[in-house]
Parts: sequence; structure tokens; C-alpha cells
Amino acid sequence: MLRERVITNAKIVTASDVVRGTVALRDGQIHDVSEGRSTLPAAEDWQGDLVIPGLIELHTDNLEKYMNPRPGVDWPSENAVLAHDAQIVAAGITTVFDALSIGDVNPKGQRLLQLPKMVQAISHAADQGHTRAEHRLHLRCEVSHERTLGIFEDLVGNALVHLVSVMDHTPGQRQFVKYEKYREYYQGKYHLNDADMDAFIVLQKQNADRYSERYRRRIVDICHERGLSLASHDDATSEHVHESAGFGMTIAEFPTTHEAAALSHQLGLKVLMGAPNVVRGGSHSGNIAATDLARKGVLDILSSDYYPASMLQSVRILSQSDLGISLPQAVNMVSLAPARSANLPDRGQISPGLRADLVQVKDTGSQFVVQQVLCEGQRVF
Repeated sequence: MLRERVITNAKIVTASDVVRGTVALRDGQIHDVSEGRSTLPAAEDWQGDLVIPGLIELHTDNLEKYMNPRPGVDWPSENAVLAHDAQIVAAGITTVFDALSIGDVNPKGQRLLQLPKMVQAISHAADQGHTRAEHRLHLRCEVSHERTLGIFEDLVGNALVHLVSVMDHTPGQRQFVKYEKYREYYQGKYHLNDADMDAFIVLQKQNADRYSERYRRRIVDICHERGLSLASHDDATSEHVHESAGFGMTIAEFPTTHEAAALSHQLGLKVLMGAPNVVRGGSHSGNIAATDLARKGVLDILSSDYYPASMLQSVRILSQSDLGISLPQAVNMVSLAPARSANLPDRGQISPGLRADLVQVKDTGSQFVVQQVLCEGQRVF
């Protein structure tokens, strides 16, 4: 039996234009996109609101805050996944890559203990159809940690794993070229005294010498064998970027310098930056501003990182700025570009034959407000 739905009187944001018209859905897919208003009695009037593709989030650690809502509180994992999923959908995100860290630089951290529970909870909720967004896994591999390779090899066979990023948070390079910034960030975050912080820095550098290069190469090889999308992380120099390109990576996550971002873009790696960077007007860690990269034409993908609602608001900010970025171009940064980079050809734009993942958005003048969200044509918010 055909499942049909018609949405009309909407501003449809396609990959290249904004069309005042009608979108027809059939059996979970977009059947037709046309100009003008439908006269069908059953057509839904979206009252001139925007209709955009469902947002595609490649990198969020939002689940962690639900696993541990307060220090010392270990929340039931499946309930945490559902709370996370509800926030994701409310932000207009219909495909989410939950970023799970393998290898914890926190000397007091519980990430490695939580990791199996998070994987199991996400997998179970998805298998049972309890989630409203489509969840996939993004394995973030801290190559300077001694246990990273073994844990990665145990998890990479999970059917939800579709993206892997390779990270190295060793002090003195990439995100933390300046030792004082590294010390300020981690000492404040983990509440270490000066002596513990000194020992922490020494240990991180020793681990990097032992593991980083070997683990990076092996993880990349496994990903190519399995056909998984690969992302670099915090590239800072041309040497970093050429290495990432040589490894066949398709995404450059959070490059820390203009040089690295521009060269990544030139070599075909899609430059991903945090949408909170756009909303806040700069990086919280003192690195480059995403809007500066947008101005130079080398910003490709936006991720909510730690704040799901930032994706949609960054679209509004970029498209209403003086950067020369149109609304379709801004929307592509949170839909079409991540879809293509993560090898998801069935979604990411409003076009016949693709999944009917759609978001109704009201422009209030100061905010983009989500009115409803459809996943494969069915309302989930």
C-alpha cells in the first residue's frame, strides 16, 4: 500500500535554490518537487515556512552528558540514549553519527568503562526501533593511548560503524601547539595540581612515541579494508594534511590553522568545523574561527560537536551574514556535504528518489525554530 503525503505552501531549500512550492512524498521517499501551491484537499499547508533536508551530524559527543549528567552519576545507558535521541531530533538532525572516544587522555576518566555500555545501548535502541533519528557510530581513535588499537579492533565490526577519525592530543602539536594552552585546558578540566599535570604531560609524550605512528597506520589500513569513511583530526601543518590525504581520508575535522584548512580543501578533504564556533563567534580553545574559513571559501561541513541546536542556528547566521553564503549553500554544509563525505548517497538534499528526511523551520527573524521533523516521511517531532 502506497504511503503518500503532500507538503505545500513551503519555501523548499534545494541544493542550489529556494523554491516556493510543493513536495510530494511516497513510501518514505521524495517523489516530486514542484513550484506552486497544491490544490489537493489533503495537502499540508506549511504556511510559508522553510523545508530543508534533515540535518546530518557526523561528530557529536552529546550522549556523554546523558550518561553522566552529574559527577559521580552513572545514568542507565538505554534511557540516556533515548534522551539524547530526543534532543537530536528536536534540533532537526535525522542522521547522527554518535562519536565514541577510544582512548581516554583523562587520568581520572571513565570513558573506556562507559564505551561498551554506550555501544550496546545505541545498538539495542536502534535494533528495536526505539530511536527516532537514524544512529550510526563514529569511532574517535586516540592513537597515543596504549589500548586504542585493541579496542578499535573489537568494535570496528559493529554494523553501525561507518566513520572513523584518527586523533592525537599529545601536547606540543596539532590542537595544542602551545604547552600553556594544553596545561590550561587539561589542568582546569581534570582538576590536576601542578605536579600531577607535569607528570601527565610527560606520560602523554611517552605514549605518543610508543604508539601514535604505528596505531595510526594500522587503523587506516583496517578502515580501507572495510570501506569505512576516514577523518583526520586537528591537522595543523601542511605535513599533517599531506599525510591525511595520503591515507585516503575524506574529511578534515577541526583543522587548527588556516594553512591546514586551505590545503585540506584544495586536496579534496571536506573541512569540518564546529557549529558552536559559528554561533559563539570563535573557537573556545583559541584556534581559528569557522567564519574566517567560510569567508575564504574553505568551510565545507558543520557539526554540532557538543551542542545539537547549534547546527541549525549556524545555518541562519551564515546565510544572513555578509559572507556571501546563500541559504542553500549553508544548508548543504549540514546535509549534502556530510552525506557525500560519509558515503550516504540516499539522503542530504530535497530531490526525487531520496529519503524523505525533512525539517519544517520557521524563521522568526532572530532564530530558526524547528516546527516538525520527518524521517522517511513519518513525523518524529
